[in-house]
Amino acid sequence: MRPDLRYATGNVIFKVSGTVIMSQPPVCIAALYRFTPFADPAALRASLLEACLQHGIRGTLLLAREGINGTIAGSAEGIESILAHIRGLPGCDALEWKLSWDDAMPFNRMKVRLKREIVTMGQPDIDPLAGVGRYVPAAEWNALISDPDTILIDTRNNYEVAVGTFKGAIDPDIQSFREFPDWFRGRRAALEAEGRKPKIAMFCTGGIRCEKSTAFALSEGVEDVYHLKGGILKYLEDVPEAESLWEGECFVFDQRVTVRHGLEPGAYDLCHACRRPVSAQDKTSPLFIDGIQCPACAAERTDEQRARYAARQHQEDLARARGTHHIGGDA
Repeated sequence: MRPDLRYATGNVIFKVSGTVIMSQPPVCIAALYRFTPFADPAALRASLLEACLQHGIRGTLLLAREGINGTIAGSAEGIESILAHIRGLPGCDALEWKLSWDDAMPFNRMKVRLKREIVTMGQPDIDPLAGVGRYVPAAEWNALISDPDTILIDTRNNYEVAVGTFKGAIDPDIQSFREFPDWFRGRRAALEAEGRKPKIAMFCTGGIRCEKSTAFALSEGVEDVYHLKGGILKYLEDVPEAESLWEGECFVFDQRVTVRHGLEPGAYDLCHACRRPVSAQDKTSPLFIDGIQCPACAAERTDEQRARYAARQHQEDLARARGTHHIGGDA
């Protein structure tokens, strides 16, 4: 049964069947996705955006012919209303979502974008609705990945892996999910040359990338494929830290930047130029300039871009001094 969410004295009270379980911070964050065929995603955009704005919701939702994906935040009541709206869309009654909480709003604005894919892999023939790997609940994940015959693969981008991953996981060292198919084919060929029949377990932040990566593996003829149900976020929520095989923090695509066990906010900040995580050590580098560049992107940016970032940072500093909020443009 899904939780009922209610307000009480400024905090959110988490209830199941009317019983108070715990008090939560006031901002509810929902990471959601659903693969389902939308005949005309553009026709769904306006009403979805209007509903989000009416309920004070911020974040980003992606609509494509293959379904919906995104992360949004707002009051508990507002999130409940939007989840109900989305579940009313064609094929979305089984929408997947995960809730977390924060004291501050992690987004500046609300966007509903039309995309070719809700998670970009660049493999148009891959259809997760036709078949994916076997789901493994968080409670059973440790046993699977502790099996020496299991090949554990992190499907995320290299900057995400750098701040945390599962013990023993293979890092494909990719800069975007589009690179994963070529990497996988090469890795599989190397394993088969060693005479190994792959038994593969994959994981990602919330589960959506694994829907495609495991579907891709099956299409390539790999039969023994598993993935973490609910992703890293569900694992960090459900598995006690003392029993955890997770090392580090988990990158999330909002202003929390990273989360720890129990989905507590992590220790990283965000580079507003490249959107990569920035550690305390990164900030000591001479290549780090707040709001303009970090060590990871210093060589990637032009002087024109740095000047634009500097102007944006100046406006943010002025707004902060006035006690207001500067939304700014996308990086």
